[in-house]
Amino acid sequence: MPPENAYPANILPYAAYDGAFTDAELDAIEAIGDRLTTDQAGVIAWKTGATQTSRRITRTAWMGKDDETGWIYERLGKVAVTLNDNSYHFDLRGFSDRLQYSVYASTEGGHYDWHTDQGPHGVPRKLSLSLQLTDPSRYEGCELQLNGGYNIATAPRERGTVIAFPSYVVHRVTPAISGTRKAVVAWCSGPPFK
Repeated sequence: MPPENAYPANILPYAAYDGAFTDAELDAIEAIGDRLTTDQAGVIAWKTGATQTSRRITRTAWMGKDDETGWIYERLGKVAVTLNDNSYHFDLRGFSDRLQYSVYASTEGGHYDWHTDQGPHGVPRKLSLSLQLTDPSRYEGCELQLNGGYNIATAPRERGTVIAFPSYVVHRVTPAISGTRKAVVAWCSGPPFK
């Protein structure tokens, strides 16, 4: 098996956008997220409908679009369009869900095992986005990894980087070893693939 991140640059399973938000804006987004009430997220089994909590230990909250958060939606939407236009050329119509504020704490064993972002969500998710809120010096582990079929690629960790990838790509967040990682996750939808 090829070593991690041995993908040629032109076939990485993700696209990255650096510097979409300033440090002050990232602080503001984190402050908004921290005021929300987070719940333990789970994974719902398609066949049984049962919630599986061992595959995912993440506290999440939904960040609705309002006067305080509209600018986050607008900026992240522009980044999504840029990354899509440069890399994927999917027919997208906007965000399929509210933005998700995600917290992975090492004290809780935060992680999310291998999965895709497609499923019975009502609207087809086509492009997934993850905005890195936490400086990588403040946590260990908790890597966003993607398996595009060639090998496992680890996404950049720099604060303010937005990672985009097709929602059908298998990915995970490895266990947090120390500290806490926070991110905003979003999904763009559109007509079914043809």
